[in-house]
Amino acid sequence: MADDLKNRPIIIKRKKVVAGDGHHGGAWKVAYADFVTAMMAFFMLMWLLNATTEQQRKGIADYFSPNVPIARISGGGEGAFGGESPFSELTAAQLGTGATNRRPTEGRQSLGASGTDYGDQALGDQQLQEANQFLAALAAQDPVVQQALAHLQMRVSDEGLIIEIFSRPDAALFGADGTAGDILRVLAPVLVDLFDIVTNPLALTGHVRAQPVMVAEETRWMRSADQAQQMRILLEQAGFDPQRVVRVTGHADRLPAIPDPMSPRNDRVELILLTRP
Repeated sequence: MADDLKNRPIIIKRKKVVAGDGHHGGAWKVAYADFVTAMMAFFMLMWLLNATTEQQRKGIADYFSPNVPIARISGGGEGAFGGESPFSELTAAQLGTGATNRRPTEGRQSLGASGTDYGDQALGDQQLQEANQFLAALAAQDPVVQQALAHLQMRVSDEGLIIEIFSRPDAALFGADGTAGDILRVLAPVLVDLFDIVTNPLALTGHVRAQPVMVAEETRWMRSADQAQQMRILLEQAGFDPQRVVRVTGHADRLPAIPDPMSPRNDRVELILLTRP
């Protein structure tokens, strides 16, 4: 027994002693959380810069600017829009002030809702994006509309939002007798629904391609004006308010869309939602 105790290995445990005051607290956690929050804000900022348009970024900047006027009328209801539906001006006079969709209340005017009183109604990338989304949704539901939309392009200019409907080599907008074809008849009700979203006044202009030979009687001016008139008639037959039409003109072949003056692409009708009448 004594020999066993003598031969038993000796194990020495050394305890490591850390100098200092022991527990350091959770200050590092606060600093780390601040760092993570700052990085998240930075990456969100970079994503917003990439995902928004210039006009949207300007709107965000104006929201935080102290110079932007805010609504002078506080809501008395429990929800948004002062306790009212955002479509209340479409159905009835508001709060006894005689406000309508055409002439909004003071509160909505201070928020930038100018109605359809044909004032300075800016049209930009946001309206163009909304119009494209609306047309894309219709095209997904109806293949006939999708085929007709191949003849339509939209762009924004200083004058307003321009909706251009043009002929293709295999499909003309107007027949040989000058009457509107099936493409315009399909697009007319679609455009009327679109114009309910963007409520600015409308101008129509007609354009035709150049003729390959000289003719005894000049007809391009009359044909371009007649085509714009036919587009106006189709819109009104589809339910468009005729009071919103402020101009119908024809430009003959003087403003070709592409350099080749005789290309079918130059046969077109332009519908312009005007920023100003």
